[in-house]
Amino acid sequence: MDNLIGKRDHLLFLNTRNEIYRERKMKDNPPSREQAIQLMAEFPNLIKRPLLVQGGRILFGFTAREWSQT
Repeated sequence: MDNLIGKRDHLLFLNTRNEIYRERKMKDNPPSREQAIQLMAEFPNLIKRPLLVQGGRILFGFTAREWSQT
């Protein structure tokens, strides 16, 4: 996951609709990069999906306009 995130903001990879995200109040108390990676490894549903990697570009979630440009 660390390689995928690279220099990007790790918070972009978190699924804000996930129950764990809400239970841990991550919006108000965001996890560090290391904590986020550990949590995503432990709880894969915490990763925002779908996730499309195309070259150096990553699309999170589904936005028809963005995905139509792939």
